Amino acid sequence: MEFNRIIKLLRNERGITQKQAADDLGVSQALLSHYEKGIRECGLDFVVRVADYYGVSCDYLLGRSAERNGSMIAPEDIPSPDKMKDSIYHGSVLPTMNKKLISNSLNVLYAKVGQCHNKALVNEVSAYLMMAVYKMFRMLYSAEPHNAPSMFRVDEQRWAGYSDAVMHMAEANVGAALRGVDVHGAEGLHDTTPLSMTTESLTREFPLYTPSLLNLVKTSETYVKGLRPEE
Repeated sequence: MEFNRIIKLLRNERGITQKQAADDLGVSQALLSHYEKGIRECGLDFVVRVADYYGVSCDYLLGRSAERNGSMIAPEDIPSPDKMKDSIYHGSVLPTMNKKLISNSLNVLYAKVGQCHNKALVNEVSAYLMMAVYKMFRMLYSAEPHNAPSMFRVDEQRWAGYSDAVMHMAEANVGAALRGVDVHGAEGLHDTTPLSMTTESLTREFPLYTPSLLNLVKTSETYVKGLRPEE
């Protein structure tokens, strides 16, 4: 299911035309086009050829691994952003792994935002992320009836809708800033060069954190696909 998307991604990241890739791989351009569109399935020998050609693993090509070398990430392999000695939350591996994936991915996200040197972008990305954390924390806090509601200034009837509105506004402002539009008096981004990236360049730039980001992307898209209606 992932093969056609990944071979097209690798070709585009390398800046190779479809004709050149087809010639190098020993197939016709029409056949490679069918592989990239998912119209036809290839044999194992072609998978191996593609893996050698792009310098990646077969597991990566087939979508089994989010990392180019095909490694499967484990909680103990993920660098802990807060240097916690305990690698397991109350005996559960999954929350620990997810926390590390999110924290490490945020390191990459903020690094790329920081490289843009754009106040509007930093402010709006931060507003969106802070509001997401606020929403989850407040839901957890409010689930226990003995917790004092006076901790929050926005009342129970409005906070959820208002929070969603702030997140939507922040998301819209990020989009505007990325298109060079001024946001709240802060100048929009006019040079998107710092945002030029590939899976390979991200791995070079952030070797500790990129595996977490790639696995977060893979996991998130699994959730998204689960919400899609059957085609």
